[in-house]
Amino acid sequence: MANLRSSFLSCFLIPRGDTLLQLILLLSLLLHHLSASSDDSHFEGFDEIDDEPILFQSPLSDLPLRSPPPPTTLSTSSDQPPSVSDLPPKPSAKTSSFDYWDEDEFEGFPTEITPPEVTKQSEQTTTPPESASTEPDETSKVSEPTSLTKRIRSYTVEIACVSFLIMFAINYFTGKKENETLALAWAATFATKDTIFDKNFSLLGVVEGDNSPLLLKEGQNVFKFYASGRRFCQELLATMELKSRQDLIAKLYNMIVPCKDEITFEVPMNEDAMDHVVFALAKKKAAKAMHKEVRDLQRFANLMTSGPNGRKWVADELTVITESKEVAGDLINETVLDQVFGEKAFGNFGKWFISMHFSDQHQGTHKKMLVFKFALPDVNHMADMTRLVALVPYYIDLIGRYKLSSQARSKTEAARSKVAQEVYKELQNERQEALQRKKAERRKMMEEAQSKLNAEALRKKEAKERARQLKKAMPKIKMSRGA
Repeated sequence: MANLRSSFLSCFLIPRGDTLLQLILLLSLLLHHLSASSDDSHFEGFDEIDDEPILFQSPLSDLPLRSPPPPTTLSTSSDQPPSVSDLPPKPSAKTSSFDYWDEDEFEGFPTEITPPEVTKQSEQTTTPPESASTEPDETSKVSEPTSLTKRIRSYTVEIACVSFLIMFAINYFTGKKENETLALAWAATFATKDTIFDKNFSLLGVVEGDNSPLLLKEGQNVFKFYASGRRFCQELLATMELKSRQDLIAKLYNMIVPCKDEITFEVPMNEDAMDHVVFALAKKKAAKAMHKEVRDLQRFANLMTSGPNGRKWVADELTVITESKEVAGDLINETVLDQVFGEKAFGNFGKWFISMHFSDQHQGTHKKMLVFKFALPDVNHMADMTRLVALVPYYIDLIGRYKLSSQARSKTEAARSKVAQEVYKELQNERQEALQRKKAERRKMMEEAQSKLNAEALRKKEAKERARQLKKAMPKIKMSRGA
């Protein structure tokens, strides 16, 4: 029994080899902890750290921090505030820094650490005080007029558009009024009582009656005048094409490319009142353009540079386009030369003359037509074109009574028959071309239809066509019945 007790105590009092090793390790750890908690301890690679706490950012907040030692003095329960000497010393603003920094060991740590006190001071300096928000300072007062000018500048496009629309509206009404005034001035000068058209035509205006309006307004710059009731002609139509004064853009364009107010007289003649006449008179540049563009002048007439038989002729600015010199000499007589187309007279009235064209081969609804084109003066000088307007009734009577000589008539008839044959050939060629186009279209449609058929249907169609060709190639046999 005594032996068992001694052996049991020896197990606890006398440690074995492994138990002795564990006790040695435990003692070494306690000694190491006590040495770490002492004030004189430091680690290699770090500076000495003060007793106050070090403020770190979020990456360093996970490291264990050393807590300061507890105060040795006892706290009193008196209500008096502690004196300045009793208060703990303020921590210095000096932040800890690392003298030796191992980049491989502390990878990802920020290089600069800003304490929160500095950030709070910067935020306080950036945020304005409450008094500044309520009372405007001098800088804001100075910036108010600049902001107003900026606002005005931001609406420059809108202001320009509104100004343009206002100018366009004002110009529309003023230009419209100017055109109406010009048209009424012409009508008052030549279409009222005891004027040229009143003396030469029995009916003036759009509708029959005394209260019929003289002018028909088809647009803001287009006016028409009708007259009828005269021998040799069916009617008279005068079309005034004025400048687009109501359009601001067209008005600006006309300042660069000037144009004139024009009036055109169209007089369709009766079928039995006009002989074979193809004649035109215009200024040189306009005459060349008419000879190239107008079809009847291109087919029948030629430019005439000098007068017949060396007689007095039109002014140098004018050019005659005629089918025969006889017609030109009869139409440009001495009276017309002295009044309008001579050298002296044309110097006074030539600025209002544009062209006149007489033809019995006119392209349009009426084959026999007289066409006059004049420029219109302003309202105060409308009477300056009286002699030009007087040419209209004069040539109506002259062309209505005019007859060609037998020699000139034979030439004109030969020319017209030749042109008629050319026209007939042109019509035939056009018909042939139309038929060929139809055949080509039909052939194309058949080819498209055949391409859509399948192989079996195509084979049947070819067999049917082959049988039809064989039947057509076989000789016909006649059978006779016996008696």
